[in-house]
Amino acid sequence: MDSRLLELLKKITPEEQMILAGNSTVQRNLYTSNEDFIIDSNKMLEKGKIIDIRPHTRFVHFPKHRHNYIEITYMCSGTTTHIINGDTNMVLKMGDLLIMNQNVTQEILPASFDDIAVNFIVLQQFFDPAYTMLSGESVLRDFLIGTLQQNSGPVSYLHFQTEGILPIQNLVENLIWSISNPTHNSRTINQTTMGLLFLQLVNFSDKLNQNDPKHYETNIVFTAFKYIEENYKTATLEEFSAMMKLPSYYVSKLIKKNSEYTFKKFLQRKRLNQATYLLTNTLIPVENIIYLVGYNNNSYFHRLFKDEYKMTPKQYRQCNKILL
Repeated sequence: MDSRLLELLKKITPEEQMILAGNSTVQRNLYTSNEDFIIDSNKMLEKGKIIDIRPHTRFVHFPKHRHNYIEITYMCSGTTTHIINGDTNMVLKMGDLLIMNQNVTQEILPASFDDIAVNFIVLQQFFDPAYTMLSGESVLRDFLIGTLQQNSGPVSYLHFQTEGILPIQNLVENLIWSISNPTHNSRTINQTTMGLLFLQLVNFSDKLNQNDPKHYETNIVFTAFKYIEENYKTATLEEFSAMMKLPSYYVSKLIKKNSEYTFKKFLQRKRLNQATYLLTNTLIPVENIIYLVGYNNNSYFHRLFKDEYKMTPKQYRQCNKILL
């Protein structure tokens, strides 16, 4: 991390000064007005802000809590130990990212002076441009959005072990710098940077939830989505299962369990979405588009397309065409 940023984040805060002076517990009133320890965005964000950063409070055990916003923790130096959802011990190391939705509970063991973590406090609406940048054709986009937005379900957090991955580190540091040094166009810069960060995280999905047995199934599902994104023209469940050295029926069951659709349905959605993109953004004949997205049977494609969009591909192009 840039030395200037690190020195800024290392500064002892007034809260930490009180802890070092003998106050052995977190001051709950700084975080919430509720009896339940749900950290309140109204306490964390100035009026009108939809994102801010806050260095993690060191030198004290941070008790079990939730947030009423999305929290992204980035480990700048050292380590912090988190207990997630009451039963998962997670050590964040330098360069790690932890993205948590509002359903996560966590507590954090005491951190030392050089254990520097930054918490991004983010309201849902901040992510809208980032979601758009991931593009409507992406099943990975749907997975990320679902993780951030759902109130319950098998996936409530994503842990990326991204130490040494320069593009991700640069984007996170840019966000920290921009939020710490606001300008008149900071919101646009920050939202665009977050979108670029999500795009890079999709590229490095192999760094997701490594060594976490509780996320073994989620990792397979995420890998399947990435495989579909990159190989939708020729992708098959059998080929992916062979790559993962797992039975096809087992992979199919995991995908259905941890997501909304089957492997076949996700592949179909990707192909149809890609077809709509080509129909509206190119002049490629419909027959060629059918082949380009992975179908060899024209009548089968037309039937799938009409079931999904309630019109033929030709009608869809006429209704949605862009002047080329």
